Amino acid sequence: MRIALSIAGSDPTGGAGLQADLQVFRTLGVHGAGVVTALTVQDSGRVHQVLPVFPTVVLDQIRVLVADVRPHAVKLGMLASDDVARNVELGLLALDAGTPPPLVIDPVLEASDGTPLLERRAIGTLERLIGMAALVTPNLQEAATLTGCDVSTQEGVEAAACALVSNLGAGAALVKGGHRDGPPDDLLVIRDGGSQALHWLEGQRIDTGPVHGTGCALAAAITAYLARGDTLPTAVERGRRFVAKALESSAEAGKLARFLGYF
Repeated sequence: MRIALSIAGSDPTGGAGLQADLQVFRTLGVHGAGVVTALTVQDSGRVHQVLPVFPTVVLDQIRVLVADVRPHAVKLGMLASDDVARNVELGLLALDAGTPPPLVIDPVLEASDGTPLLERRAIGTLERLIGMAALVTPNLQEAATLTGCDVSTQEGVEAAACALVSNLGAGAALVKGGHRDGPPDDLLVIRDGGSQALHWLEGQRIDTGPVHGTGCALAAAITAYLARGDTLPTAVERGRRFVAKALESSAEAGKLARFLGYF
């Protein structure tokens, strides 16, 4: 049995967050384990309230879980507060024995409606976590916030992606282009010895209107494929195809946004 662990916030709609991660894991034939970092009050269009879980409870969830069940890959999503992020960092140290499983970080800084989902003072902790990651998957705005780069040009996107690898220490960075005008191409940068290998990945815009949880689904799918033993480039390629198919079969389950179709 292959096991993937999601450490993320709860979304009562099931369209994003921990609930969506577990749906993706199940669809891709991986057993999903989950640690809750925050409770939210939200619908498909807006986050109304964020309630971080007590930080030491987050730490206890991780420590007790990994002492019994060792995941083959781990995904980090919404962390909410610096105290929660620091305790997640401590919890991941329990996975350092032997070869740690690959860590995928979706650096959730704010919701689509602009609601902050991570305290500004937690950025430093998030940066340390990124240094532990096999892959970090920011959108354009998140990449700009984390690196200070202007991502309005192709050169700026490349500079931001390389900075996530060379400066923050991620093994690879996938900067998602869905929020840019024109083709939604993504940029994958992979550490290659002392340099970085850049790969522009062609995307096709699927005009469905607002869809809830695409970023969560992509990072979760990549995590599932890594748990199944795929190499990072293969996991990214298959994860992108999975989300494209889920977008094509999205449905109007929510009144304010569509939900991805996984089946």
